[in-house]
Amino acid sequence: MHLLVCGGTGCRASESETIFHDLKTTIASKGLENEVQVITTGCFGFCEKGPIVKVMPDNTFYTRVTPADVTEIIEEHVIKGRKVTRLLYINPETQESVSDSKHMGFYRKQIRIALRNCGFIDPENIDEYIGRDGYQALGKCLTEMTPEQVIEMMKKSGLRGRGGGGFPAGLKWEITRASMADQKYVVCNADEGDPGAFMDRSILEGDPHSVIEAMAICGYCIDGSKGLVYIRAEYPLAIDRLKTAIGQAREYGLLGDNILGTGFSFDIELRYGAGAFVCGEETALIHSMEGLRGEPTVKPPFPSVSGYLGKPTNVNNVETFANVPVIINRGAEWFSSIGTEKSRGTKVFALAGKINNVGLIEVPMGISLREVIFEIGGGIKDGKKFKAVQTGGPSGGCLTAKHLDTPIDYDNLIAAGSMMGSGGMIVLDEDDCMVSIAKFYLDFTVEESCGKCAPCRIGNKRLIEILEKICKGNGTMEDLDNLRNLGQVIKDTSLCGLGQTSPNPVLSTMDNFYHEYLAHVVDKKCPSGQCKALLRYIIDAENCVGCTACARICPVNAISGERKGVHIVDQAVCIKCGACLEKCKFNAVFIK
Repeated sequence: MHLLVCGGTGCRASESETIFHDLKTTIASKGLENEVQVITTGCFGFCEKGPIVKVMPDNTFYTRVTPADVTEIIEEHVIKGRKVTRLLYINPETQESVSDSKHMGFYRKQIRIALRNCGFIDPENIDEYIGRDGYQALGKCLTEMTPEQVIEMMKKSGLRGRGGGGFPAGLKWEITRASMADQKYVVCNADEGDPGAFMDRSILEGDPHSVIEAMAICGYCIDGSKGLVYIRAEYPLAIDRLKTAIGQAREYGLLGDNILGTGFSFDIELRYGAGAFVCGEETALIHSMEGLRGEPTVKPPFPSVSGYLGKPTNVNNVETFANVPVIINRGAEWFSSIGTEKSRGTKVFALAGKINNVGLIEVPMGISLREVIFEIGGGIKDGKKFKAVQTGGPSGGCLTAKHLDTPIDYDNLIAAGSMMGSGGMIVLDEDDCMVSIAKFYLDFTVEESCGKCAPCRIGNKRLIEILEKICKGNGTMEDLDNLRNLGQVIKDTSLCGLGQTSPNPVLSTMDNFYHEYLAHVVDKKCPSGQCKALLRYIIDAENCVGCTACARICPVNAISGERKGVHIVDQAVCIKCGACLEKCKFNAVFIK
């Protein structure tokens, strides 16, 4: 019997390490250490229900486990063979418990390729990776295939870059191979900067060897002997597990000189990023690795021709690399049979926001937003109405109910006014103000802009100033025209992908929620009640009993009235803190 304990960052933050150690200690105290193994795995994906403990081989899936549950799991399930029903997942539709994850709506429509080993193996044990066909693809490439044959397989698979650009991976490898130089580099982009995105981190935490193996295969294809992983320093667990995996691969002769006796040599080093969002762009990333300021450059030349230290450099992100060994093992035809004509395979998304099933999912390209949000995601929290979904992170757009049946792939999302991005997907409900949402994402972009080009450095600053003006109730119709015109100019003239996509949240919300912008500008109201400056706290004369509680709690003395008399809020003085609303026991205070 195996007890698999989620060891991803999310579950570790909820005491999964303590659960792991308590399980091991209790197993030992019962004299069962030879019959039961306790293993730390990577992320299971179902973050909403963590910490998670899975019992194998019966595949029992326990949710929201705490250290206090350890003894019961051991005594009831392990020893007596009885499931702890209170820890099982409850189907929200039938209210029945579900013990097997295969029958949960969250997992039913997923196809796990990049995440195939996450939640199944100990990421710090190379033998477990090898037991799941690990390094078979590298061995096959080095002993049975030429670099040209491997590249052709990658091209036929239709794998496109999962970091946001969507450039065909096989074609990028081919271009880099064709570039002549005495040294070439393979770079893994693990600088995941989108708010709410944690795809690459989870892969590195749960299956680091898949990325190492893929980088070695890429090195063989492009005739490169050095690999670099650019990873943000805020990912300490991913860094530790990646270091462990690299050390194990070297020990087994799968990295280093003369790999598998084939004469091919390849090794990997880590480079740390300081959290700059713009360093997710490949040329800015390369500059950062060189010790320079993380700024993009005009292309061409592309990194495949002149990259790290001026040498040909192939840059792919973590998820892209994680697909490579499976493609080699199972074939290009198998991979290309999944997804759509122009977007093959699967995509990993970080599903977050106002949704019941927050977590990490991997779905086939072409699945609809409706299936992701209402079937896998379990619908909107607290029975609220769906309003929009933000895809593609800060550079993406907000899609509405009319887009719910849109197949998810690179081209369809762009046509709808958004983008795939690296895979962030944040769901919004009826309480969210779309003008504020646009301002939130643009504020992030302004903060993260490197400042190299004027359209991004100055234009986005002007955009957010207009949005702030509108949210304070001072906007004009001219401001709305300026928002749209300036946003389009920034898209057309910025140097890199950050600036070229930064106006997307503004332009997409204006396209789909123009009535909310009009309400802010014309009516001086925020329909969702989120823009503080546009709120008005009113006291209902019929319900007010003159208790004076609101007047006594008001920090700026904006409320006046005699005891047992009707009170009034001075709107010119009110700072919209909401203290009166919280204090009133007679429902006399309301927001208008």
